[in-house]
Amino acid sequence: MTAERPNDASSNAAAEIGPFAEAVWTTPFGLPPFDRIRTEHFLPAFERALTAHEAEIDAIARATQPPGFDNTVGALERAGLDLDRVAGVFFNLSGSHTNPDLQAVERAITPRLARHGSAIYLNADLWARISAVDADAEALGPEERRVLDRYRTRFRRSGADLAPEAKARMAEIAGRMAELGTQFSQNLLADEGAFALPLNGEEDLAGLPHFLRSAAAAAAQERGGAHSHVITLSRSLIEPFLVFSSRRDLRERAYQAWSKRGESGGDTDNRAIIAEIVALRAERARLLGFDSFAHFKLADTMAATPDNAMDLLRNVWTPAHHQAAAERERLQALVQAEGHNFALARHDWRHYAEKLRRAEHNLDEGEIKPYLPLDGVIEAAFDTASRLFGLRFAELAEVPRYHPDVRVWAVSNADGSEVGTFIGDYFARASKRSGAWMSAFRSQERLNGPITPIIVNVMNFAKAPQGEATLLSFDDARTLFHEFGHALHGLLSDVTYPLLSGTAVAGDFVELPSQLYEHWLEQPEVLRKHARHHRTGEPMPEDLLKRLLAARTFNQGFATIEYTSSAIVDMTLHLSSAGEEGLDVLAFEADALKRIAMPVEISMRHRSPHFAHIFSGDSYAAGYYSYLWSEVLDADAFDAFREAGDIFDPDVAARLRKFVYGAGNLRDPGEAYIGFRGRLPSIDPLLRQRGLAA
Repeated sequence: MTAERPNDASSNAAAEIGPFAEAVWTTPFGLPPFDRIRTEHFLPAFERALTAHEAEIDAIARATQPPGFDNTVGALERAGLDLDRVAGVFFNLSGSHTNPDLQAVERAITPRLARHGSAIYLNADLWARISAVDADAEALGPEERRVLDRYRTRFRRSGADLAPEAKARMAEIAGRMAELGTQFSQNLLADEGAFALPLNGEEDLAGLPHFLRSAAAAAAQERGGAHSHVITLSRSLIEPFLVFSSRRDLRERAYQAWSKRGESGGDTDNRAIIAEIVALRAERARLLGFDSFAHFKLADTMAATPDNAMDLLRNVWTPAHHQAAAERERLQALVQAEGHNFALARHDWRHYAEKLRRAEHNLDEGEIKPYLPLDGVIEAAFDTASRLFGLRFAELAEVPRYHPDVRVWAVSNADGSEVGTFIGDYFARASKRSGAWMSAFRSQERLNGPITPIIVNVMNFAKAPQGEATLLSFDDARTLFHEFGHALHGLLSDVTYPLLSGTAVAGDFVELPSQLYEHWLEQPEVLRKHARHHRTGEPMPEDLLKRLLAARTFNQGFATIEYTSSAIVDMTLHLSSAGEEGLDVLAFEADALKRIAMPVEISMRHRSPHFAHIFSGDSYAAGYYSYLWSEVLDADAFDAFREAGDIFDPDVAARLRKFVYGAGNLRDPGEAYIGFRGRLPSIDPLLRQRGLAA
């Protein structure tokens, strides 16, 4: 056997990591070459990128020249670009189009990445250099001061000031938390994939409209065709089934499976994982000197303290509770009017609420959906962005994509200058986790570029059979607008430093751009233009449009209770130290709900064993309240357009782009909001928006 020559070794190493060996991807707009990326490329690509980043960090920490902004903070911002690229592709695929081999890589690499991150933030030499940077002596500008402040905050919150033993424990916790979050997500995906409710014959399909029958038939084909129709645990199937099915027994079976994800008692049970996560979070908070994980988490948010967040939740809970009680009485009366003697249950609420909506507003979901084809709603979202911000969208045909259903658009300004690339991945499939989200394959920045962003929206709409249009409910359409608001936050980012880019903002500010964008969907001007019948192209009849908008606050007691109870349980769980004593999460959840007098006919929107927002990672842990906090902002913010007399007022839109959508984390969120609105927000518009005002 002959020894390999150096060029042979280099060639083999490059082959091992495939396209990740290339310094620049020559694909259109620098899109990842999905057609050439293989699962086996990821682990060696991660290892190579991690080794390179470790060397870069070591060079910064051990530099002999006096610490300055550029040779320390700037150098950190220029380091790890290969690692960012590999991780950007990998974690997007692991959420949107995974497989067992990719999941095995995820289990292996997430604790490794967590340890790598801990090693950076606990590096004493590096922290000493960052601490020594003198912003005044260097006459740093506002953006440089902001990025320096954010680095110092991150290092302190990661344990940079702790004693060596505590630092070691912080690193252990980070690694274990990464393992647990990954396992939680994979367990949930497995539970969702394992359930299918077969519907065989007209009796099982009773009450289901054509669009839902078509979606259930498509789901059955995707699962092998053993049954003519199936209902899966995809929200786009399960929720309309609970609305329309007149088979109470089947609604109960479907609802039980949906509500008990993550607590099967088998290998995919998440309860022990939750107990360990809660205990580790509490321990980490104590090491950093905080009373609880909730106190730690909120110290770096607009809310600042758990008390402030809980005050908002309580202020909304009380009127919502009264309204939900009134809604329940009307639904129970409807049950009895049909000649039934059962008490309204959780699997009944949506079904009878739809009947009540028809009775009170002469409105039915099946009447609305033909006017909301997916393509039409996408066009509405794009047109709104064009009218607000002057953006243009050109769909790209011959570009790499990771699944045949994925669509790609080039995004430009009105003058033709490039803004970024937008990817839309709209349909549910077994390889995709549930929910809807925005992410980035590449984030905007100028330090290493200019770099334009590649932003993706991922949904889970039920795909129509071949040759038919996919029709959305109004809630589906709102979800699309919501996630596209996040996408615009990433696309319009206009910052120099990667750390400040796009959605890298406080957790209770990040939902402002997304929730604010939802408002345009509900405007008659937008609906008259874009809500058109999928076959005839005729606009939604004016009478239907008026009935749709008149029903906006219908059932909002239920919707508010469903959400707010989840936020309260999240906050209560992370204010406690229950995990240290072997947390029984179901008992804790039940006790927390009992103390707020949770209506028995309504369940949390996300029960703890499947609450991926707070247990798949830390992003929304002790932070699920942020949707409501941001709703205070978005309701008040949209009033700025109403006050201007034009929902596309160019001056208000320009301020919105400057201080919200384009600003990343250039400013404290309170300062950013004042820059846009001229003042801090009031809660009154939120209460009006939800129909809860007095």
